[in-house]
Amino acid sequence: MLKKDESPGYHESFMRKALEAAYQGKKAGEVPVGAVLVGEDDQILGAGYNQVIALSDPTAHAEILALRQAAKTHVNYRLPGTILYVTIEPCLMCAGAILQARVKKLIFGAHDPRGGAFGSLYNLAQDHRLNHRIEVISGILASESQSMLQAFFRHKRSEERYRSGRNGVDSKST
Repeated sequence: MLKKDESPGYHESFMRKALEAAYQGKKAGEVPVGAVLVGEDDQILGAGYNQVIALSDPTAHAEILALRQAAKTHVNYRLPGTILYVTIEPCLMCAGAILQARVKKLIFGAHDPRGGAFGSLYNLAQDHRLNHRIEVISGILASESQSMLQAFFRHKRSEERYRSGRNGVDSKST
């Protein structure tokens, strides 16, 4: 018999919630990353999207905000038995927080080859020097997660080119 979190569609449903959070971040002008922390009873304990700009806080990543919300509600920084859903592979900073919170399982969408700490650049889940182990599943709704990020950065680059006067017109020929 399958555990509930091994049934088809279980992870996708919570990853869609993380994608909804990422979309909120995108609307706010933040890098669209979303996170949802789920308890053993399938209740969402915390959710967040990147807010580094809005909060002027380099630690205000989606994962950190979701963990903070859950820890505050439960008045405990340890969150054992939880599953964290994130649209993109967490960075090194977020990985440290995830491990300190004792999250049981990490599910993420797209890999982050430039900063991912769970398989891309680092693999903290496999580092036996650490005293906590975490199960990691990647690739859940990866194309949706990656598409949202790529569209966001494509739009940002085109805005920057327009503001800098590099909008496709060669200034020397005019």
